[in-house]
Amino acid sequence: MDHAGFTEICLHQLKMSGVRDGERLVVLTQGNDRLSYADAFMAAGQRLGARMYHMRLPTPLPTAGWNVGVTGLAALPDAVEALKNCDMLIDCVFLLFSPEQFAIQAAGTRILTAVEPPELLARMQPYPELREKVEIAAGLLDAAKVMRITSPHGTDVTYKLNTYDTIAEYACNDTPGRWDHWPSGFVFTGGDDDGVDGQIVVAPGDILLPQNIMVRDPITYTIERGWVTDIRGGLEAEIVKSYMESFNDRRGYGMSHVGWGMNPQARWHNFVPGEFPGGMGMEPRSFYGNVMFSTGPNNELGGPNTTACHLDIPMRNCSLLLDDEAIVIDGEVVVKDIQMSRN
Repeated sequence: MDHAGFTEICLHQLKMSGVRDGERLVVLTQGNDRLSYADAFMAAGQRLGARMYHMRLPTPLPTAGWNVGVTGLAALPDAVEALKNCDMLIDCVFLLFSPEQFAIQAAGTRILTAVEPPELLARMQPYPELREKVEIAAGLLDAAKVMRITSPHGTDVTYKLNTYDTIAEYACNDTPGRWDHWPSGFVFTGGDDDGVDGQIVVAPGDILLPQNIMVRDPITYTIERGWVTDIRGGLEAEIVKSYMESFNDRRGYGMSHVGWGMNPQARWHNFVPGEFPGGMGMEPRSFYGNVMFSTGPNNELGGPNTTACHLDIPMRNCSLLLDDEAIVIDGEVVVKDIQMSRN
């Protein structure tokens, strides 16, 4: 995508995010990554009269690697203070789960993460109906006390919902202190720390993130009182177990967030082997009617688990009930108020 085209979709995003004349916006990048994103956002923000800045972090050391919640800002407290003093941060690094992000949000800065490929950002631009429906869905989830998920493959798990708030992601952000991710389109919460019990069967065609692979042989998770106690299956189950064991952290076996996808612009079939376009896998997290569960950290929800061992697993063809009311049946959203037309 050329600079002019990229600038236009960033302009649409900033308008949806309520950017106005005189606001202070910072685009955060690291090393040589996503410098074109900074250029496009800077040009778009200037057209709206915003005061635009680009903060570029040093390239991480080759031995540093990447872990959930670990960022280059940790060693730069002055940079964190500067970001606390802006109105909006465009995060092109991926700060999610980090103490630095939480501190910036607590100061009132709104944050939008944008790390997916430009072509995906263009196809999954935010729009008013998506926000409206996601916010209605979030209200349903926030009022519920019990979630039950089932599937034809043998999933039958219950989440007690008495502890954590609901988070709505609709791919834009005009609210101080809030975080969102472009692209997105889903709602989620967390079960009580000791309140998740049952079995989840990850079926062929479901997706493992961050491994960025589709499952071919079923993976059976046994969950007791909020903890994964057993994982069985074929090759993908062995990959999951090896990944989790590599952290040497029991907290990685805790159950994290759970919810369902709401974005009809997201395509499950774009994630077939060899087609992963890059980024953080936001398209499979968002596709309409998927039910996604997660293991590991829940500090995003205000919980105590800060482990770096994190898995998101969007699943197809599941049914999800809130207080015995059907929300998703066999992968189809069935509540009229939150149904969306599918292209």
